[in-house]
Amino acid sequence: MRRLAAIVAATAALLGGATACTTDDGPHIVVTTNILGDVVREITGDAALVTVLMKPNADPHSFAISAREAHTLQTADLVVYNGLGLEEGVLRHVESAAAEGVPVVEVGAQVAPLEYRDGDAAGLPDPHFWTDPSRMATAAGLLAEQITTHVTGVDAAVIRARAAAYTRKLTDLDTELTARFAGLAAERRVLVTNHHVFGYLADRYHLEVVGTILPSGTTLASPSASDLASLVGAIEKHRVPAIFADTAQPDRLAEVLAAEAGLTVRVVGLYSESLSDVDGEAANYLAMMRFNADAIIGGLSA
Repeated sequence: MRRLAAIVAATAALLGGATACTTDDGPHIVVTTNILGDVVREITGDAALVTVLMKPNADPHSFAISAREAHTLQTADLVVYNGLGLEEGVLRHVESAAAEGVPVVEVGAQVAPLEYRDGDAAGLPDPHFWTDPSRMATAAGLLAEQITTHVTGVDAAVIRARAAAYTRKLTDLDTELTARFAGLAAERRVLVTNHHVFGYLADRYHLEVVGTILPSGTTLASPSASDLASLVGAIEKHRVPAIFADTAQPDRLAEVLAAEAGLTVRVVGLYSESLSDVDGEAANYLAMMRFNADAIIGGLSA
């Protein structure tokens, strides 16, 4: 079945005049999100073709894929996805690939996920584990094992060596951010964000999320008047100097909240759920985390 699917996909690509997303020349890994895609590429190097479905600056909760991209999932040697409910528009395609016998790994479920503590999603697993570099180090080791187990044709020793080298970079990043966030004054260690996305970062570096504009783990939710009133109260109580909104989402709601509440609160953009373009400020995971740390510390210190 998978061999027939590969032939159909290759034929469709040729007829459409586009570059094929599948290959018979070597191993092929498909990754849903661009953050995990960056990690997989760091681990594999040129040992495998890595197709990343989510475009730069996209929203992982709402992005969709084409029929051809959906087909690549069913012809891959391995499918890597975040899981825990993150890729709401793509999950059915991942499940379809798994039903066809494609090896599939849900990374978020295997890195000791936290639960949302409040809001509409309270008690559900939080999928935004990548805001904690220590969990990303765990993910790198997991991915190395999945790749060497399921992807025929790669050199297991090379994959493990690359994963170990990248894990050291993640450990260095964690050490760096621990020291930097420790420099924040106690009364400044509070976050107000666009939605519940920084729970892992807050847990790792001893910050407190005191409010979110969207009281949910997804950007597809909508705030009520009472939600906004509660948020204004939290901002006033904690004297929050900045609201952090995702660069991939319009920050109009955050700006309106600040204006209508009569508060002097800056709106600071973060790359919280997606990498930027290759020439942007968050072209890879390490750059994204350092950019966010700079923005958060700068916003809270102002």
